[in-house]
Amino acid sequence: MLNPGVACRLCGATDLRSFCDLGATPPCELFLTAETAEQPETSYPLHVRVCNSCLLAQLPPEISPEETFAEYAYFSSFSSSWVEHARRFVDSAAVRAGLGPDSFVVEVASNDGYLLQHVVARDVRCLGVEPSVNVGEAAREKGVPTLTAFLTPETGAAVRAEHGPADLVCGNNVFAHIPDVVGFARGLRAMVADDGWVSIEVQHLLTLVERRQFDTIYHEHFQYYTLLTGQRALAAGGLTVVDVEPLDTHGGSIRMWARPSETAGEPSDAVREVLATEEAAGLHTPEGHDGFAEAVSTIRDDLVSFLIDARRAGKLVVGYGAPGKGNTLLNHCGIRPDLLAYTVDRNPYKHGRFTPGARIPIHTPDRIAQDRPDYVVVLPWNLRGELTEQLSYVHGWGGRLVFPIPSLEVV
Repeated sequence: MLNPGVACRLCGATDLRSFCDLGATPPCELFLTAETAEQPETSYPLHVRVCNSCLLAQLPPEISPEETFAEYAYFSSFSSSWVEHARRFVDSAAVRAGLGPDSFVVEVASNDGYLLQHVVARDVRCLGVEPSVNVGEAAREKGVPTLTAFLTPETGAAVRAEHGPADLVCGNNVFAHIPDVVGFARGLRAMVADDGWVSIEVQHLLTLVERRQFDTIYHEHFQYYTLLTGQRALAAGGLTVVDVEPLDTHGGSIRMWARPSETAGEPSDAVREVLATEEAAGLHTPEGHDGFAEAVSTIRDDLVSFLIDARRAGKLVVGYGAPGKGNTLLNHCGIRPDLLAYTVDRNPYKHGRFTPGARIPIHTPDRIAQDRPDYVVVLPWNLRGELTEQLSYVHGWGGRLVFPIPSLEVV
């Protein structure tokens, strides 16, 4: 199905086709207080389309980043595995970029300092560029210098003018959050030294499709990248992808290494190999994106049927985690407290609040041990290894863990 009149934000073409239509949902990170849970919510269409010309998968920017990130509910440091992932990245990036006492590192969307704290520990000069006031303050409390701003070409130029060119600019899971793709890429180029490195981690559309990860579609994610479209987006800002690393994070991501185009050189064999894999999967043609919506319907039907059967059998079912992706899942599947009594989360910000749309109450993690539920639905499935270990005590009373994606699994 084509959607004439909606322009691609990368190439400007207007011939976009439907990829996945999840209806309309509230913003996934706007958790409700007890008071606001009794008030109306605004919902926005959640319909991803693919550009027939440049192949960028994208959501219309119904919500501005300013609305989403002024006060943000996600703190990266509450995932110990993610903090460790960041530490390993800093170790490897220090070797690749030759970081030393005179180097300068910038992280875009630096959140609460989860990554740059490891740069500070190396006595390397750094700066976080973070739009959310509350999480940026948490970073400063850790000793991570942080600028409260969105990255634009002007912001990038101002950072360079004040601090000098950056030897390394990194952005983990931010490239999908920016509706102005070209402006963001130009902002990266403005900060990085002519012989410097840019590292971008982003969920890979290939694994999103193969593993049916529709819950990673939400209003904060304006784009969904293959390596091919990531190349095209960075090239619009004057950066060339020279290497790529497949990652397990967030269910399957890629880390693109780019350099200023005038000094980049030839891409690595890894770039050619990932591009070939994407092409073999059909993602280098518009038609190759078709069929995903049907897979989403299967996941929804299986999960809802399981929850209805559990309710009829008198079983107590609760959730673990309150991530943004979980709210896409809950709302698209129409899951309410009659099917999922509550969920829990380690983030104190969310305690006593309710999930957007579904209005499922959020408690502290110790509530699970108190209530001894029959089933615990794990919503941040991307942390399966970490959470399976954390929740091993559930099996002590015969409870079982439920993973809804890529297909329903009760363990």
